[in-house]
Amino acid sequence: MPVVVVESPAKAKTINKYLGNDYTVLASYGHVRDLPPKDGSVDPDNGFEMLWEVASSSKKHMKAIADALKEDNALILATDPDREGEAISWHLQEALTARKSIKKDTPVSRVTFNAITKSAVTEAMANARQVDMPLVEAYLARRALDYLVGFNLSPVLWRKLPGAKSAGRVQSVCLRILTEREMEIEAFRNREYWSVKAVLASPRGQEYEARLVSLAGKKLDKYDLENQTQAEMAEQAITSRDLKVQSVEAKPASRNPSAPFMTSTLQQEASRKFGMGARAAMSTAQRLYEAGYITYMRTDGIDMAPEAVAAARDAIKGFYGADYVPAKPRIYKNKAKNAQEAHECVRPTDMTIKPDDLPVTDVDQRKLYDLIWKRTLASQMEGARLERTTVEIGSEDGQVTLRASGQVVLFDGFLKIYEEGRDDVVVDDDDKRLPQLSQGEPADKRIVKPEQHFTQPPPRYTEATLVKRMEELGIGRPSTYASIVTTIQDREYVRKDRNRLIPEDKGRLVIAFL
Repeated sequence: MPVVVVESPAKAKTINKYLGNDYTVLASYGHVRDLPPKDGSVDPDNGFEMLWEVASSSKKHMKAIADALKEDNALILATDPDREGEAISWHLQEALTARKSIKKDTPVSRVTFNAITKSAVTEAMANARQVDMPLVEAYLARRALDYLVGFNLSPVLWRKLPGAKSAGRVQSVCLRILTEREMEIEAFRNREYWSVKAVLASPRGQEYEARLVSLAGKKLDKYDLENQTQAEMAEQAITSRDLKVQSVEAKPASRNPSAPFMTSTLQQEASRKFGMGARAAMSTAQRLYEAGYITYMRTDGIDMAPEAVAAARDAIKGFYGADYVPAKPRIYKNKAKNAQEAHECVRPTDMTIKPDDLPVTDVDQRKLYDLIWKRTLASQMEGARLERTTVEIGSEDGQVTLRASGQVVLFDGFLKIYEEGRDDVVVDDDDKRLPQLSQGEPADKRIVKPEQHFTQPPPRYTEATLVKRMEELGIGRPSTYASIVTTIQDREYVRKDRNRLIPEDKGRLVIAFL
């Protein structure tokens, strides 16, 4: 019975179910070795030699693997299919060789699968390979850099700023983004402006809302009505004139679905829709992956395997009808220049399992699966067809013009199951429905009301918008965002208030010093 090693006991349990009694499946419980937190663990003068030690918490797991290898002299490393997973496999091989559990005649192979399903696991076992050393070396370079930057910079912080915990290659940049935004907010000076809206009625008595867009023949800009007096004069200009519909213009429009989830967009949407932190979203997704319900959740790829696309199209046809299936499958390409795209998007392993049928009791897991299932199916659905209508209402003398706009959904398409959330709510007149209006008919004034507004400072970041900004700047990898956002909160550099991230004085001092 070959010994198969994975990271977690939950994953071991699922894989054991598929492999049966022919294999011994054990868990390493994550990384088994680390750099000791002392000077000299990385030696830049000696080819960046790194001194590793087995963590005390990992010793019992290492012993269990070593004992199993005495029974059967074959090792299969089945850790996650990313750089960290490759590194764990390499560490296991090195540590087991050092304790002579792996002998010269011990066959060691590496297998990876993007989903924990019977077919994916069976196929992986048939296509074993060796540990990918270029991937391991990429991990070692990053780890050495983390150690050298953090280990050399953090003691300077401790000496100069008592109470500061640490500096890091990614967390310091993340903290700087939050601090700079806070400084923008403090420097912001708001500006007053006014708008005028009118509730009008058609000859059939149907009400609709329009806003003033030109006054005295001049198009109004945002700040043209600066104070209450000017707004009241504009109100008077509308009230003292008869209005009629001058033009009605209807244009067809369409909306296409968003790409399926990758790690960062999943974190953003879980934050927007459920207020779920990046770490909570990732641990929930991890449990769904380990139970075999979704594909691997650490990815910056948005493409889908051809068989998954076909399954999604079949599921859409089965659940919603042929009208919702586009003539050709949708193909998505990543816009980020540094995307590794080693894996597929995050998607259900079986498109026919609806969220209501998922055999899981945990509320967060059900909510997250529901989100992933809907986003995946929506990404392969027909676009929504709309009709956007713009109505101009004005006076005979051309002194005032008002505009009403709205839209009608002719065919809902992907909107039937899913619509992407927005980070900051925008009040959009285009989303309103308008009654039937005809050119030349009178518009009866019901209410004319001036409204006071003030410009708003840029909003503080949420976990979702911070992850989005990090991704835009190409900082860190999607798999690290959850731990980075958590670290800066644990260090008390940042606090979370009503889902917004606010830098503390300690964090601002650290950034000013760095």
